[in-house]
Amino acid sequence: MTQNHVSGMEASAISLLKRAVELDHSSRFQECLVWYQEGIQLLMDVLKAVTDESKRGHYREKIKGYMDRAEQIKAHVSQMKEDGKYHEQIRILEDAIGYSYESLFKPYISSSLSEVWVEDPYVRHTHQLYNFLRFCEMLLKASCKVKLIHLLTSQDVRYSNKQQCSGRDERESQCSGTGVALFLNNFYFLMCKICFNNYYVIFVGKCLNEQAPPRFKYCIRYVTCNLLECHVGSVQVCETKETSRLL
Repeated sequence: MTQNHVSGMEASAISLLKRAVELDHSSRFQECLVWYQEGIQLLMDVLKAVTDESKRGHYREKIKGYMDRAEQIKAHVSQMKEDGKYHEQIRILEDAIGYSYESLFKPYISSSLSEVWVEDPYVRHTHQLYNFLRFCEMLLKASCKVKLIHLLTSQDVRYSNKQQCSGRDERESQCSGTGVALFLNNFYFLMCKICFNNYYVIFVGKCLNEQAPPRFKYCIRYVTCNLLECHVGSVQVCETKETSRLL
């Protein structure tokens, strides 16, 4: 392994661990654990490639410090979950970039997740529908076996019932061939809530549309969603051991 390669891995590890510390200080514990784990793994790869004993001792000390902190966070999160007090809040500033459904929801997806309920009053317009489909695709790509996705949304009064049903049928067909069943119903409400059957409940202040639609049809940010500006809002996460509270 060349020195440039080792230096590159070290720089990547520092970047990941710096982000982990920032999330840690913001009390975004579940999310920061992912960054700690990835940063520690890279730092361990650097340790294996370094032969200088003084540097190896330095890396061992750093790795131990980060691992100890990660274990403390795991114990803290486990205790909060046991007490039924687990809660996190992620604040999103106006025009912020770097957010995606993967970065927001991945920390709360586990292999036991098989069913998801989404209550979002605004899945009507083209960019809103695409945002919901991106959310579904994120679930399909994740390390879980989601088989059912329920969407409860509000009816757009500007369209007739016939038009609304036609749009609903089209959305349901968009999951065909994926092994996932999508159920849609209309209702009127204001807050977006996402429930995972692994007991996480997530409230999203700007619904699934935390990202504003692209300003132009053909632009650099049109495809890569985490480059899009976000609306101001917040994401709140809690966990409940009572399955009945998810419904």
